[in-house]
Amino acid sequence: MIEAVDLRKEYADVVAVEGSTFSVEPGEIFGLIGPNGAGKTTTLKMLSGLIEPTAGRATVAGYDSQDREMRRRLGFLPEDSPLYEEMTARSYLRFFADLYDVSRDVANERIESTLDRLDLDARDRALGNVSKGMKRKVAIARSLVNDPDVLIYDEPASGLDPLTTNAIIEFVEELSADRTVVFSAHNLYHVETLCDRVGIMLDGDIVAQGTIEEIREAHGTVEYHVFTSVRVDGAEPDGDRYRRTVGDMETVEEIRDAAQEAGGELLDVRTREPSLEDVFLAVAEAPDA
Repeated sequence: MIEAVDLRKEYADVVAVEGSTFSVEPGEIFGLIGPNGAGKTTTLKMLSGLIEPTAGRATVAGYDSQDREMRRRLGFLPEDSPLYEEMTARSYLRFFADLYDVSRDVANERIESTLDRLDLDARDRALGNVSKGMKRKVAIARSLVNDPDVLIYDEPASGLDPLTTNAIIEFVEELSADRTVVFSAHNLYHVETLCDRVGIMLDGDIVAQGTIEEIREAHGTVEYHVFTSVRVDGAEPDGDRYRRTVGDMETVEEIRDAAQEAGGELLDVRTREPSLEDVFLAVAEAPDA
């Protein structure tokens, strides 16, 4: 559904994106993460046909990203999405439906259905007089008026309160039932919760990609918290017992044997798998990142 091959974008002497290659299968949710300035927004804009790659190629829904016909198959949500504030939500969305040649009857049904799903009631109030969260919901609804196959969202829940953020994240998950979704986000919990696969971007290049489990296995470190009834080497008091953190099961077995030799026992072993944030930090801080 989406394929980027050696995608590159230069601005004068600045390389914003350098040779990124990745693909997104139909029906997948693909998350693009990285620090500010990593090239995420530039990458999404190249996929959306808003800027032209300096080199490489990108295809979306079978079309070259620069093909105007591709945009009929695409719903794009930029991080900053100013609205026509004198318009109401209904009039604004009808205006964009007209631009896509969506018939009025179909447009009205689609608009009302989408606003219902987004739980947006202020449909006839001027957009200049609604909250930031409501504006973001209207911008999301705008991305759906043409019933696209592919959605590309840049920070869909940026700067919103927790309730609105959760509502939008849940809505994005709903959309993935019959669409392909690519989005960037700084909230790695949402990415880890929603995404089928993830790409980690640093300095204009995707340096790691795959499922959460694949990235965790390649770049994360599993920790074992071992609790004993007696103190063993390296253990610290933890209430009425002792705890030592190690990185492999062989050492866990050694701790069990040491506890038994000291007249005690192994009480518990708790495994902590690295979160996506842990993995991201490990990748970002690696010497060759």
